[in-house]
Amino acid sequence: MTRKVVRAASGGVIDELANRIDELEAEVQENRNLNLRVAELVDLLTELMLPLASQDRAAIEAALAKFERSVV
Repeated sequence: MTRKVVRAASGGVIDELANRIDELEAEVQENRNLNLRVAELVDLLTELMLPLASQDRAAIEAALAKFERSVV
């Protein structure tokens, strides 16, 4: 009941704020997903650089295969 009174008195401001919070939460989740992807790419680069330096072809192929699986 109190919330209805506040909504009526605030002219929809509470609904606008609730919508904005939902938008921000979605953006935060998207940012988390992008950060995870960046971390995966850093891991891939690390896995590729060491075998490249030692010319370990099997390790290079394994790192690339792992990356390709993560993209799908």
